Amino acid sequence: MLQLFDTRTGGEVAAPMQAASHEPVLVDRITSLLAVSDGPGIIVDATIGMGGHALALLAASGDDVALVGLDRDPDALALARRRLAAFRSRAHLLHAGYDELFGRVRPLIGELGPVRAVLYDLGVSSLQLDRADRGFSFRHDAPLDMRMDPTAERTAADVVNETPVDELRALLRTYGEERHAGRIARAIVAARPLRTTAELAAVVLAAVPAGTRGGPRHPATRTFQAVRIAVNDELDRFRASLPQALELAAPTTSTVRGGRVAVLSYHSLEDRIAKRTFADAVSGCVCPPDLPVCGCGRRPWARAVVRGIVRPDDAEVERNPRARSAKLRAIEMTAPRPTEDE
Repeated sequence: MLQLFDTRTGGEVAAPMQAASHEPVLVDRITSLLAVSDGPGIIVDATIGMGGHALALLAASGDDVALVGLDRDPDALALARRRLAAFRSRAHLLHAGYDELFGRVRPLIGELGPVRAVLYDLGVSSLQLDRADRGFSFRHDAPLDMRMDPTAERTAADVVNETPVDELRALLRTYGEERHAGRIARAIVAARPLRTTAELAAVVLAAVPAGTRGGPRHPATRTFQAVRIAVNDELDRFRASLPQALELAAPTTSTVRGGRVAVLSYHSLEDRIAKRTFADAVSGCVCPPDLPVCGCGRRPWARAVVRGIVRPDDAEVERNPRARSAKLRAIEMTAPRPTEDE
């Protein structure tokens, strides 16, 4: 029998935040898309976090449906374990990143059934933001850390203090979409060493033009996003993971729907990856866009199950301001994903 939890720490990690205080984004829409009631199989929560989506999906799915949850954060896994206690025999949680999806989930298919759904809820979690000592937020003065996996070596302090100014400028521009990247990068280098979130936020605030400091968003928001993405290698990991999900998801048969893959993203960088990957699957063709006639002969192997993107409505955003920027995309596999030589 599979172990219910597989973490590098082995024991339970104290979580200062109660699960009840966390509202998963678009939970009803995601549940309606991904819950499984027409036979056995696996739902993969590739970013289980505090377990809110996982709980709803297990409750709405049949008793022969298992959930495999992955997360790089042992604190999140410990909290999810408590939250999913009522479904202990159906929940299998692994301390792993979603870039390990294929290798960690494929061996379970023989025991648990085909992969019927995969969910990504990307970005930083409420648990991480609200833990001051994790160093994710400038709202708390804490050491510059930002590691989703606390056992990883590279911290935010390493990125801020060791990255050459040209690379730092490119990092802020690419990962933070920060228009003042050059000014901020030069200010950071001049102020080194920086050790705390308050120090970094103060440097950014002083670096940006005075006219940009009074808006609703703190001037350091994009810098913190960029540093966090770099520390955790989020975009490259997601870019590597999403094709694995499409390969794992079972195609449509005569009796059951195809496996569905859904991505809940919170900024344009993540959404762009999902949009392009899904568009390739739905269109099939990989010919250059200026070619008048398809020459590759590839056919679609998925279909869209939502039109464009789904966003939270005003009522949800009012209840949960962190949902404001969320975008949901989802597709369903209709045929096996082609191999590279097809």
